[in-house]
This record gives sequence, structure tokens and C-alpha cells, in this order.
Amino acid sequence: MSTVTERDVGLSGAEAARRAAAGQANEVPRRTSRSLGAIVRANVCTLFNAVIGALWVLILIFGDWKDGLFGLIVIVNTAIGVVQELRAKRTLDRLAVVNEAPVRVRRDGAEREIRPREVVLGDLILLGPGDRLLVDGEVAGADGLEVDESLLTGEADPVHKRPGDEVLSGSFVVAGGGSYVATRVGRDAYAAKLTEEASTFSLAHSELRDGVANFIKYITWLVIPIGALLTHSQMRRDTTFSDAITSTVAGVVTMIPEGLVLITSIAFAVGVVRLGRRRCLVQELPAIEGLARVDVLCVDKTGTLTAPGMDLGEVRPLRDDVDVKAVLAALAAADPRPNATLQAVRDAFPDGPGWVSVANVPFSSARKWSGAEFEGHGAWLLGAPDVLLDRGDPGYDEAAALARTGLRVLALREAAPGSLSADTPRAARPAALVVLKQRVRPEAADTLRYFSRQGVTVKVISGDNPESVAAIAGSLGLPGADRPIDARSLPEGDPEAYAEVLDTHSVFGRVTPRQKREFVQALKSRGHTVAMTGDGVNDVLALKDADLGVAMGTGSGATKSVAQVVLLDDSFATLPHVVAEGRRVLSNIERVSGLFLTKTFYAIALSLMTGVAGLAFPFVPRQSTLVNALTIGIPAFFLALAPSDERSRPGFVRRVLRFAVPAGLISAAAMFLAFTFAHNGERSLAQDRTAAVIALFIVTWWVLVLIARPYNWWRLTLLGSMAGLFAVTMAIPGIHEFFALYTDDRGNDLVALGFGVLGAALLTAVVKIAQWAGIRVLPGSATK
Repeated sequence: MSTVTERDVGLSGAEAARRAAAGQANEVPRRTSRSLGAIVRANVCTLFNAVIGALWVLILIFGDWKDGLFGLIVIVNTAIGVVQELRAKRTLDRLAVVNEAPVRVRRDGAEREIRPREVVLGDLILLGPGDRLLVDGEVAGADGLEVDESLLTGEADPVHKRPGDEVLSGSFVVAGGGSYVATRVGRDAYAAKLTEEASTFSLAHSELRDGVANFIKYITWLVIPIGALLTHSQMRRDTTFSDAITSTVAGVVTMIPEGLVLITSIAFAVGVVRLGRRRCLVQELPAIEGLARVDVLCVDKTGTLTAPGMDLGEVRPLRDDVDVKAVLAALAAADPRPNATLQAVRDAFPDGPGWVSVANVPFSSARKWSGAEFEGHGAWLLGAPDVLLDRGDPGYDEAAALARTGLRVLALREAAPGSLSADTPRAARPAALVVLKQRVRPEAADTLRYFSRQGVTVKVISGDNPESVAAIAGSLGLPGADRPIDARSLPEGDPEAYAEVLDTHSVFGRVTPRQKREFVQALKSRGHTVAMTGDGVNDVLALKDADLGVAMGTGSGATKSVAQVVLLDDSFATLPHVVAEGRRVLSNIERVSGLFLTKTFYAIALSLMTGVAGLAFPFVPRQSTLVNALTIGIPAFFLALAPSDERSRPGFVRRVLRFAVPAGLISAAAMFLAFTFAHNGERSLAQDRTAAVIALFIVTWWVLVLIARPYNWWRLTLLGSMAGLFAVTMAIPGIHEFFALYTDDRGNDLVALGFGVLGAALLTAVVKIAQWAGIRVLPGSATK
């Protein structure tokens, strides 16, 4: 239990060090990262690796070691996956440290800033507006302290806290200030217990990952019956047990899209690293997918279109009997942690009059005003003119006219003594208008134009005067800025009408924190994928409910804690790169999925045809490894990391199957026919298999040609290199013998070439017909 002294001056440095050494520090896992052991286990202990490892052992026992090449590829793939995720882990951990907001504590009687992990049990932690509570504790001091516990309880109304009250980690300060003594830290804290497991580095909960998982599940179930059929059919032939096992392994291994999971993991990890280089912290990997799907971006004017901070433009007195500058200076001095508005006033009037404050009400976005009462100098309010002024009051029309020009206008008004404790203080006469100049971000106009070109609708949602917000948005070229909406006039109780207004307008002013959350929910109800940016505590609830929350690096700790993406440099211009990276990742994964699933479907079809016909399997594992490496494995690494700005759409699984199923069936038919026609002659099984492999390579290489579009120099180089490598393999004696490929029969080769070209032509016709019908089967083609 903390002593009275500790509650006044905090712990001593020596006592804090002793408690840290005793394991009483705030050590919790970072939400962005998992341990080295977890990374290795996730990449090694997979269903694919277990199945392929078992098949590899079978080949090493019963077959030729050369047919075990696929096992080495799995080892290499696993190693690449571990290395890439470790690389992403280092990037995330480094950025997470930068992103950590320092914690203010009192030690040895003095205020200090320390890292969150340095907080120990019994520390006296100081609080101000926007601070996130990192550990549980008991309030020691409160000065108008209001805490939002909605992230824990779901209740949006702030809770007033007094000395002795309990506060829980995961909540945040919306107004006032104070201090509390840490009573539970690290994994013992309330929020840590709730979120430790859910906040780990994860690739789950996305359409993409679910689609891949479904492929894996169904293919795993197919492996057993098809493998049994293939084994039975091979054993019925006049062949050895070793040959039967080798043929079965060749079919089963090819069915498994072992590289698809790896490529997906690598694409996500590389996306995280690339964004990290732009000082963008991705706190949850599924956010990469969310970036690609965004079609509505909600931004707050302050901190997004305008830079943090403001400058005092002018003060326009409305009365002659008030020393306005003295009142403003006193209000600024009375707030120990002023917001941007009061900070601009303090910068303009740094020397306070020395008035003694007897009551103080901090600013909150719900009230839209702050106030203080001074001994012998009355009570004063400073806030939004349309809240503090009534129609007909001096300055009301003037304030509205100034707001329409894009200026930030505040009203200074006197209040009745002793009335600040009321929700609506009794007001006296207006005293002055305070005009502030906002700093428009120079990059904001270009960023808005980018989103317009990309089909992303931008909604400006602000607590400021709608006319003022519209003026700034209009100056930046935002479509629809000439029709601003005052959120107080929105049709409450009619969700459909509410959503209709949000869908058809771009600028909203006087929006409360509760309404921001409702905006996100209404837009999502219309089928939109919504991203929300913010930097203040009034944005927390909306960020949490959005499909993608984006926080500014200098924003409040509460804001950054709930966002999936944090812009550490506070640059609105980073957002186009963030969205483009997400689109690149998903578009490319969809592209390479077509390659991997084509292989799966041709292996399934070929295994069924071979099993039913009772023929020898058309290739051995080493030949499958060669073709798959040249038409899928190597190209997929390049294509998965290629530039792309195509917006992702729902229906990933359906689109991939539209291409992979016909491509796989055509590939299997071309190979089976080439093998069958060759088999009818008086040639060896090795020559027959060579014909089948040639036909398979031609069709699957053409699959790669179709998927690699649009073409540029490096894509054409990639296509040519893969064809060239296959030709070199067939031409060099030592290599073609290693892969059991023999081209000494021209008739066989021509049969293979003919069926390969025929298969490629048929696949091209299928794609053309689908495009003519408006059905999307390839990246960049028409959609339906």
C-alpha cells in the first residue's frame, strides 16, 4: 500500500529501481509483435509442412532422392518466411518504441517523463487531457478530472473521478487533470488481461486469409481420397511398389499450394516494412488488407487538413468595460495543460495578470467551451460562438461571417459567479470575439486529389463551425465542400435518412464525439469500407469502430492505442502511400493465387484422370518441381512485390476460382492428352513423361503470361527468363538427365508442342469470352 508521502511526492528513484528489479514494472507484450519462438513455430509447424514432410520421407525411403527436391524447397520457403517476419518484427518494434507516448510521473518530488515500460507498482502518475491510462490505479488528486471508459464498458459518457476512485487501464482522460497511484501493472492490469492475446501480431480475420484457409481445408480433405485412388491405380499396374509411391507423391505434392501461404505472409510483411520506411506504424497486420478495401475516408479538419497548432489573429472587443487581454491571459494561465486554442492565446499573451482561480472547467469536445472563475474578477467562458452566443447577441453575425472565410472564431463571455459547476452556466454579456488562424497543410490539396482519382470519397468531419470547415475544404478542392451540414440538424432516430445525408454530403461541422461514431456506423451500413483519421480524444470511439483507424503520431495516447495505423510524422501526404501499399499487397496476392490454385486444380484433375484410366502418372516429383518453380514459385515472388494501385473488391475467392478452375482443367487435359498420345507409340515411359511435361510447361507458362499483365520491361524479362531456363534445362545433357527429360524423339516433341499450344489457345479464348461477358477473371479486367 502506498504511503501518504508517496501520494504527495511519488516514489524515490531508488525505490522505483528496486521495484523494477523485483518484477513490478509495467512489462507487457507489444501488440505489434510476437516472439522469435512464436514466429518460428508459425512458419514451421504448419499443416502443409507436415504433409509435405511425410511425403518427402516416403520418397527418401522408397524412391530416388532426386525426386525429393520439393522437400528442400519447403525448407527454403520456411526460412524465407521466418526471415521476412523477423524483419517486419524489427521494424514494428522499432517504430512502436518511437510511437510510445511518455508517461508523466512524480519521483523524488519532481515531475519526470518515462517510458511506459518503466512505470512500476506504486508510481504516482500525472494525468491531463488526452492521456491514456496504461495501468490500473487509485485516484490521488483530481482537478475536474473526467475519464472516458467506453473502451472497457461501452458507455460513452465521461465519468467524473475524485480522490479514492478506482481507474482502469484502457480508459483515457477527456477533460481536466489529476494523478493516480499505480496498483496493478503489466499483465495484472485490467486492459492487458483482456487484450494480450487478441492484440498479438496476427494475420487472421480477413477475407484474404479466410479464403486461403478455406482452400487449405478443402484441399487437405481431397488429398486423402485422391491419394488413395492414385496409389490403388498405380499398384494395379505392372510396376514396383517404389514406382507406385513415387507416382502418388508426384500427384499429391502438386495438389498442395505450399507457396501460397508463404507468399501471402511475405507480401504482408514486406508491406509493413515499406510503410515503416515512411514512418508509418502498422499495429495490426490485417490493417494492410483494410487499406486496400477503403472507399470512404473520414478525416477531421484539425490535424489532417490543417497542421497542429494555431496562431492568434486578432481580438475584437464587444464591450468597453472589460480588459479582454487580461481575461484571456488569465484563462490561458489557469489551465495547466491548455489545448491548441488556449495555447495560441497563451503564446500571444504569455504574461498572466496573476488572478487567483477559484473554479475551473476544462475544455471538452462535448461542451465546446472551457471556463474559469477568478477571485474578485468574475467567471468567464471561452468557446464556440454558436454555443455561447444567442441569435441577436452582439458579435453573433460577425462571428458567422468570419467563420465562412475559414477562420477559427471563439467567443469570450462573462458568466454569473458560482455557476460554472452547472451544465449550462448562467451567462452575462458577450465580451469579445477571438479570431484564430489555422495552418493549412501544404500537401492536403494533392492528397485530396489523389483520393478523388482513386475512387475514395473523403468526408471532412469536425467539431468546428461547418461554414469554417467548408471554407478550408473548398480551398483545397474537396468535391461537395459548398454544401456543408451542421450535425445538430441531422435527422436523429431515422437511420436511413441519417445514412442518406452522410452518403450525399462531404463536409460536416459541429459533430460531437458520439456522432462521429454514428457517422462511421451509418456509412458502414451502406456497405462502405470506412477509414477514420484522428488525433484527439474525441476521435477515439470513431477510430475504434471504423474498418481502419488511422492516428497521427502527435495525437493523444488514447487515439494511438486504438488505431491500426499510426502516421508517426503526422503527414497527411503519407496516406496515399498507405492506401497504395494495401492495394498493392492484395492485388498481387490475388494475382499469384491464380498461379498456385491453377497448379492445385490441374493436379487434382490429372490425378483423377490417371487413377480412373489406370495409366502411369504423367510425371515424377522432380519434373513437377521444375515446372512449378519456373511457372509459379520464382515468378510469384516477383509478382507479389510488384507495384499496383488497383482497389481491392470483395469476392477474392470467387474471382480466383473463375480463373484457376478452367486454367487447371485445361492444363491437365493438355498434359493428359500429350501423355496418352505419346503412350500409344512404342516409346519409353521417360519419353512419354517428357512429352507431358513439355505440354504442361507451355500451358502453365501461358497462364503466367496472362496473369502477369499489364506488361512492362521487367515482366517481359521475367516471362522470357522462365521460358529460357526451361529451354536450357532441356538442352544441357547433365541437367535434362537429372530431371529425367529426354527430347530425342521429334514426333513426341511435336505432339507435346501441339497440345500445349492448343491448351494455351483454349485458355485465351475462355478469358476473352469472360471479358466479353463482363466477368472479371484476371487482375485489371472487367468486373461483374
